[in-house]
Amino acid sequence: MCQTITIRPAVPGDHDAVSTMLARSYRALLAADYAPEVLRDTLPFLTRANPALMRCGTYFLAVDGDGRPLAAGGWTDTSPHGGAARRGEGHIRHVATDPDHARSGLGRRLMGEVIASAEVAGVRVLHCQSTLTARLFYKALGFENGGRIDIRIAPGLWFPAIQMRREGA
Repeated sequence: MCQTITIRPAVPGDHDAVSTMLARSYRALLAADYAPEVLRDTLPFLTRANPALMRCGTYFLAVDGDGRPLAAGGWTDTSPHGGAARRGEGHIRHVATDPDHARSGLGRRLMGEVIASAEVAGVRVLHCQSTLTARLFYKALGFENGGRIDIRIAPGLWFPAIQMRREGA
């Protein structure tokens, strides 16, 4: 059966549905690359959709015909830690695909929309804090590995990731 999928900007009313999709995605897809205790401690923080992203206009959802998010992600001109980006630079934010749709091309399609949106806004360099799991996905999209980092999730709580960067065409 062919399913109609639409990509659209997120809105505040999407918060709970995006959080549900993030939880499904991260629990299933990160398990191969992260220790169970790391996921146990960090997923309660990582799976909550950021309300600011739901209203920024540059965070997108791939939704099915019922409006259910199957993938989400976007970019901002602020870092995930709140600092302003340099002119012409942006940050990839909270990308995930529902595990039932992983490796189907949907994430690549969504990221095509994200990258195009950033380029239209004059962004020529995109930074990304990739999960260990997604590093090859981002590499296939033209991101270069900048090395391993640890992201502070909460006081005393760190999440291993890869700093990546993509320069525009």
